[in-house]
Amino acid sequence: MPEPLIVTLLLEDAAQQRFDRLREQHFPAERNFLSAHVTLFHALPGEQLDAVRADLARAADRPAFDVAVTGVRFLGRGVAYSLASPELAALRAGLAAAWQPWLTPQDRQKHAPHVTVQNKVAPAAARALHEGLLADFAPSDVRARGLGLWRYLGGPWAPVDEFAFA
Repeated sequence: MPEPLIVTLLLEDAAQQRFDRLREQHFPAERNFLSAHVTLFHALPGEQLDAVRADLARAADRPAFDVAVTGVRFLGRGVAYSLASPELAALRAGLAAAWQPWLTPQDRQKHAPHVTVQNKVAPAAARALHEGLLADFAPSDVRARGLGLWRYLGGPWAPVDEFAFA
């Protein structure tokens, strides 16, 4: 059976680089297999690759849009930046409706978009980073540039395709 598929929101280069730097600084190196990312779906069936690709191509046929970086979220053992966008919410809801039979319990939950910059650390370390990032936080907007499709390889991800917004 093919490895599961992951769908992410792709961010403009400047935002991606900023979140990548934070992740490199604060994520435990031995667990940091990935660049910073905004996961939309965690585990779609790998055997549905052609259907997922077709749906993502249709979903990407839209203008690029802004996503608000709204806050710094404490995760208990990590820290993430919270995101919000009506366009993103509608885009994800449409895909979730199309893929309903395939969704795992995790992907059926209410979606709370975010970029994790630290995870799997001691709660005290996470709390300290949260407080530090919160002290300097100012809301901002970043541009969403498309959708990414990946294969989950048990830790690392392998890129499959990108779908740029029109």
